[in-house]
Amino acid sequence: MQFGIFSVGDVTMDPTTGRTPTEYERIKAILTIAQKAEEVGLDVFATGEHHNPPFVPSSPTTMLGYLAARTERLLLSTATTLITTNDPVKIAEDFAMLQHVADGRVDLMMGRGNTGPVYPWFGQDIRQGIPLAIENYALLRKLWDEEVVDWQGRFRTPLQGFTSTPRPLDGVSPFVWHGSIRSPEIAEQAAYYGDGFFANNIFWPRNHFQRLINLYRDRFEHYGHGTREQAFVGLGGQAFMRRNSQDAVREFRPYFDNAPVYGHGPTLEEFTEQTPLTVGSPQEVIEKTLTFRESFGDYQRQLFLMDHAGLPLKTVLEQLDLLGEEVVPVLRKEMERGRPAGTADAPSHANRVSALRPTGAATEGSPA
Repeated sequence: MQFGIFSVGDVTMDPTTGRTPTEYERIKAILTIAQKAEEVGLDVFATGEHHNPPFVPSSPTTMLGYLAARTERLLLSTATTLITTNDPVKIAEDFAMLQHVADGRVDLMMGRGNTGPVYPWFGQDIRQGIPLAIENYALLRKLWDEEVVDWQGRFRTPLQGFTSTPRPLDGVSPFVWHGSIRSPEIAEQAAYYGDGFFANNIFWPRNHFQRLINLYRDRFEHYGHGTREQAFVGLGGQAFMRRNSQDAVREFRPYFDNAPVYGHGPTLEEFTEQTPLTVGSPQEVIEKTLTFRESFGDYQRQLFLMDHAGLPLKTVLEQLDLLGEEVVPVLRKEMERGRPAGTADAPSHANRVSALRPTGAATEGSPA
């Protein structure tokens, strides 16, 4: 399994001090948090993509390119790449370039986003969200899979004899997760291509995501990519920890109550009962995370949201120490125990190259 963190990149006032960080401070904090993730032994850092306040990650590949130079083994990903409003040609080129820069330590998560106004900002119609996602991704795959592309569709100008550059590293495109919180069409799309499905279950009840994941697994098998158990599933969640559960609840409550995602709705207690949000001791985070497998089956990637809602950088880094030193080592051991034979490994550039070329031989000039 892969364990990591993701950031939505919100710039939020700390409700305990009344101070809001500058965009510069928040961007620098996210970069520090990502590097800390590698330091404490996590596998993945993922950033969202937003084009509106109070969020700052408008250019994920810029951020991930910087991190590629500052890390050695951390897998760099997006938590959302807007397949509906980004040009598929630009996505193909940007992420292939990042793949080369990062020696293959790259994948991405496709999504439609949750900000309606972004569509007209980029010349699109929100009422075409699902058709845009389907057509744009089909073109993206074609651009990565074929050297010379002739193409015509509904939503952009045709392509004639077009070659996207650079070509994917070792002839293997970045692995793609399709993220969705509500759309069965996206689960179907992920299954059709044999890609991963990521259920970012941070604020919906578990049974909602069970339906989406079961649909994805069934259709993955239907399309001949493997058994249901060999499908690639990722989950999101959030945790806040202190040694003492009462201290964790007391410290996190003002952040929860004012959070852009959570605040001004159900209580902290209601949320922790109904969703994967865990506020308590490291042992409580371990115990709750281990229940996810009972609901969703064995899966490949677990990401935690750790820096949301105005939490100060010092606190986030303390959380990562607890996550990396006390929580993830136990989760790795327990989730490996009893894992059925034949369950898919977490996707990586190395194992995907090996599957393409059984000898594992890399192309000239690329990492072995």
